[in-house]
Order: sequence, then structure tokens, then C-alpha cells
Amino acid sequence: MSQTQALMKTLKQELKARGVTYAEVARHLQLSESSIKRLISGDTLSVTRLETLCEIAGMDFSDLVRKTSEARRGITTLTEEQEREVAGDPHLLLVTVCVINQWTVEQILQTYALSEPQCIQLLARLDRLKLIELLPLNRYRLIVAKEFRWLPNGPIQQFFQKEVQPDFLASNFSGPGEKMIFRTGMLSRTANAELMRKMDRLLAQFQELHEADSGLALDERFGSSLMVALRPWELQHFRRLRKKDMEKVFPE
Repeated sequence: MSQTQALMKTLKQELKARGVTYAEVARHLQLSESSIKRLISGDTLSVTRLETLCEIAGMDFSDLVRKTSEARRGITTLTEEQEREVAGDPHLLLVTVCVINQWTVEQILQTYALSEPQCIQLLARLDRLKLIELLPLNRYRLIVAKEFRWLPNGPIQQFFQKEVQPDFLASNFSGPGEKMIFRTGMLSRTANAELMRKMDRLLAQFQELHEADSGLALDERFGSSLMVALRPWELQHFRRLRKKDMEKVFPE
């Protein structure tokens, strides 16, 4: 991502956090809303126009540069204790998922049975965990790093394996927008590594599409989950039938 693109991404987040719509920006600049979308999505914005957009977002250019730098240095993981706190409170976990998906406070309150004080208290906990920066007027800014990950085999992943994964897989994946493919084959270590790289690119594309759609109305977006997995594996029944001198271990 170029520096200009990083600045624009931060600017879009600030506008959204303050509840400023593209329509409002368009009225301020006396342009069409479609022109504003192209302007903010591009990477050739003039400094003068960028400063004007910063003013609309209630900040100056130096604030934008600073917050962009902070976003790039955002946290990449929580501690095990912090993850345990999130995983142990269904309400906190719900709000965490919502903010990672860039829901506004109004959207959370409209959709879920939470009172406004409850929601703000939960956001304050996420502020303390450094997942967000809580702003005035019930707004927030997501400050986790792009490469943020849950801890391997940490409390969140354990919760996922116990609660989320069985619920996700309890489907025949034949409905609209659903697809599941399961394949087995024989791969070399080289082929395994190549597929791993392609999986990383697919996940990166998923994140890019998620970010690109964040500006759409909530009723145009659907909670979507993508599971991609690859492992050297043999059905347990087959493995028990192997001769002892024919056991295979994938080398690290």
C-alpha cells in the first residue's frame, strides 16, 4: 500500500468514526457523491483537497499523518489474558467482532439487544485493550495492525474450535452464497508450500474486499466467514491399518 493510499484509508476511517457521510462531503465540496467516492478511492489527491477533507473530518493534516503512522504500528496480537477476557464475555466478543467489521455504535444498538450505556462500557474495555480509540459522541477508531492475528491455540482460537467451528460446519453448504469443497490428494513439500502461499493471497484478497465494502450501507453487507485449511492428513481408520514401518511424518 502506497503512503497516499494509507493516508486515504485513515481519512475514510476518521470520516466514518465521526459519522460524516460521502453525501455530506459532496455537499461541502459542491461535487457529486460519485465524484467524492472516486476522489477518496484514488491516489492522486492534491494536498489542498486533502487538507480540506481533513477539516471536514475535524482534524488537520499533521493529525492524519500521525494517525496513519499509528495505524501502521497498531497491535498485532492481544496477550493471552486479554484474549481470555474477550472470549469469556459474550457481549464483549460480540462488540469486538462488530468493531473489527467496522460497525458504527448506532448499527450495533439498532441490531442487538444492548443498551447504549452497556455498549459504551464495552467499547471502553476495547479502548483499554488498545483495539480501538474511543472518540467523543460515541464514535471510535479501529487501531489494530493490518496483520492483527489471534494467538495460535489461544483463548479465542480455542473458543472458535469449541463453539464456532461446529456451528459453522453444521450446514450442507448448498444455500445462496455458500460453497464447500473438500479434496484429497498426494502432494510434495514443494506443492504444499505453493498452496500455502496461494491461501495467504486468498485471505489477503478477502481482507481487501472486506475493507472495500466497508463504505456500503449495512443492509448491503452480510456477515461472511471463510475457512481455508490444508494439512498433511490421513483418515484415522486408514492410519490404523498402516504397517508400523510405513508410518509417515511430514518434516518440519
